[in-house]
Amino acid sequence: MRLLDVEAQHRGCEDPRPGRRSRPVRRQERPTRRVASNRPGLWPLVILGTAVLAAAVLLWMGRTPICKCGYVSLWHGEVFSSGNSQHLTDWYTPSHVVHGLLFYGATWLLLRNAGFWPRLAIATLVEAAWEVIENTDAVIRHYRETTISLDYFGDSVINSVADIAAMWVGFWLAARLPVWLSVVLVLAMELFVGWMIRDNLTLNVLMLLWPIEAVKQWQGGG
Repeated sequence: MRLLDVEAQHRGCEDPRPGRRSRPVRRQERPTRRVASNRPGLWPLVILGTAVLAAAVLLWMGRTPICKCGYVSLWHGEVFSSGNSQHLTDWYTPSHVVHGLLFYGATWLLLRNAGFWPRLAIATLVEAAWEVIENTDAVIRHYRETTISLDYFGDSVINSVADIAAMWVGFWLAARLPVWLSVVLVLAMELFVGWMIRDNLTLNVLMLLWPIEAVKQWQGGG
């Protein structure tokens, strides 16, 4: 008789025994995990607007729109020159690609359910804020006093915007590459740039926050 009760409950129909009806069994639905959509929506406009706003702030701060030399080069490879950080790309461009790779990893750990575009917007905001802070008189003066950048007088606006774009490239690459390859790419760029110009993102941060005289002499060729 119990077997009939169980069968009736599973079917949600009447009990085969006369005068008795079984209660329908409610099936419990599994909770679905909410995953953020990767549809861009208005996020690209927010991201581009952040870059434009950063450029406007830099212009308001008195930064030069382009190199004072009067032209814009796609690549400028002379580190010890007044044209460094004044054109579209230079030896410090890979550092901003590394920014993008690191920002993707950080936002994945902290905001993995936010989706690609909101996380890229946050990364762009951080990168834009750094470009503004980096070009304040206090930071420029600190760079010149503690690093090998004796001829550094701040970035041109077009260089700062190109640096933000380089961060976008790094963020995009990190979203598509396996983690191990992203790590290899970061190490490869840091080692290669460090070997070529005796400077990279790691040394840049080190000398900005904790200057070491021996490192400064080595970077200067001593």
